[in-house]
Amino acid sequence: MDEEKEKGLVLVARKACFGLPTACPSCLPVYIYLRFADVPFDVRFNSIHPDSDQIPYVESGDYVAYNNEKGGVIESLKEDGIVDLDSGLPSHTIPEWLSMKAMISSWLADAVMYELWVGSDRSSTNKIFFSDLPWPIGKILQFKQSHTAKQLLGITKVNTERRETEIYRRASIAYEALSTRLGEQTFFFENRPTSLDAIFLGHALFTLQALPESSLLRSKLLEHSNLVRYSENLKTKFLEAGSSSSSSMPKSPFDPSSSSTPRRGTQSNWSARPKSKPKKEKTEEEKTFRRRAKYFLATQAVAVLVFLSLFGPDVGDAEIDDADDDMSYDD
Repeated sequence: MDEEKEKGLVLVARKACFGLPTACPSCLPVYIYLRFADVPFDVRFNSIHPDSDQIPYVESGDYVAYNNEKGGVIESLKEDGIVDLDSGLPSHTIPEWLSMKAMISSWLADAVMYELWVGSDRSSTNKIFFSDLPWPIGKILQFKQSHTAKQLLGITKVNTERRETEIYRRASIAYEALSTRLGEQTFFFENRPTSLDAIFLGHALFTLQALPESSLLRSKLLEHSNLVRYSENLKTKFLEAGSSSSSSMPKSPFDPSSSSTPRRGTQSNWSARPKSKPKKEKTEEEKTFRRRAKYFLATQAVAVLVFLSLFGPDVGDAEIDDADDDMSYDD
């Protein structure tokens, strides 16, 4: 896989904001992992697929590592021999290392999901995921993502308070365990960065900088001063000092050289599109007709999205059931 490294890695992530190189809680750990590994990589923003579970992904030539495959981008990079920070860990540290990593990937990830999609005013969510989309589309996608998050977290109308208490209780346990393990060390294990450090640092920086001051999760993290110092020190060392040396400045999603849609098995093409030939000037009547047609199509598209988000695929099944009932009446 050395050939892929030589071609250069490209991390496709969601946009930067809140003082972070990418404000997406799934993208930031991958960015940090590559910075820890000190490998050259480029960053491209994708803001037009806020609900895609393929983002983040890393590509190089024909190679692509997606977020929704093989346990995530970091695990894919390790398994495929691209970048592996975890090799050489002593065997006696593996059980504790795995348990710490599992707590971050489950309990703390659930807490972030709850704060983003269920238990907040959604201001951070809107800025990270939907601010570049038209208002109706952003609202519809936000509603769908919130509904999906509630399903994943097992939240219903009757158990909301109980689940909220349980989510924050587990987050508190995770922070306490991580704080105890870290102590005053620079890294969690073997005095060197591993994927555990990348995942937690991404979580901590997102929680401290992207979540509002009223965030309960943020306040629980701030109770552990060594975790906060750890985050600040590593941010200064790996994300701020000399950040331009190993990763290029992220580009706007509207930059013609930026990546816009996930592609599998195809080499990226970042070159700008050729300019189109000048078109024949249209009459005012034609312009008015086209403008009205666009408005009509846009309203129809929004109506379809609202219908699907509210009723889902069950409508087709209901129609089939009704047809079956009619046939039985004929008998």
